[in-house]
Amino acid sequence: MIRAAAYLALAFAAGSLPFGLWIGRWARGVDVRAHGSGNIGATNVLRVAGVGWGLLALALDIAKGWAAVALLPHAFGLGGLAPVAGALAATCGHVFSPLVGWRGGKGVATFIGAALGLAPAAAAVAAGGFAITLAACRYVSVGSIVMALIFPPAALLLAPAGSRAPVAGAGVALAALVVWRHRANLRRLARGEETKLGRRR
Repeated sequence: MIRAAAYLALAFAAGSLPFGLWIGRWARGVDVRAHGSGNIGATNVLRVAGVGWGLLALALDIAKGWAAVALLPHAFGLGGLAPVAGALAATCGHVFSPLVGWRGGKGVATFIGAALGLAPAAAAVAAGGFAITLAACRYVSVGSIVMALIFPPAALLLAPAGSRAPVAGAGVALAALVVWRHRANLRRLARGEETKLGRRR
């Protein structure tokens, strides 16, 4: 129990690292929360600091979700459902980061990183859904929601045998979190005010 609790705490801490905020400060000397959408995620870093820095933020946010699921359980000698719980902890750490006053990002990149660690094939299908949706409408928010909704059923079919139901269940919880974090985007979409990728606010 102690090892499991320590692992979950570290997974949450890894998820809470606000790479987007730090990159904005290092790259442009700005607080990304005061610009664009005000979010610390990769999309807003891209708008504020440029494509290269946005891609770096994306890669780091994916990496922390993946590491929390694929690396940390082994460091603690844990298996079974521990990585599934770690995926939830890492994504919640990003969304509710204590390092930024418990108001972090929207959890999408950390979710996909955790999904890669849990069920790579299902994560690839979900990422493909994101790419197709983004190409079709150029709304990152819509692509993110589609990705989150695709992952649970994909996990039921493609996750490793024996873990499909738990992984899909975690995917449902994470998808609900992602949709909830995009509620302002959904309101803007309904009003026709959502910003498309490549346009500034």
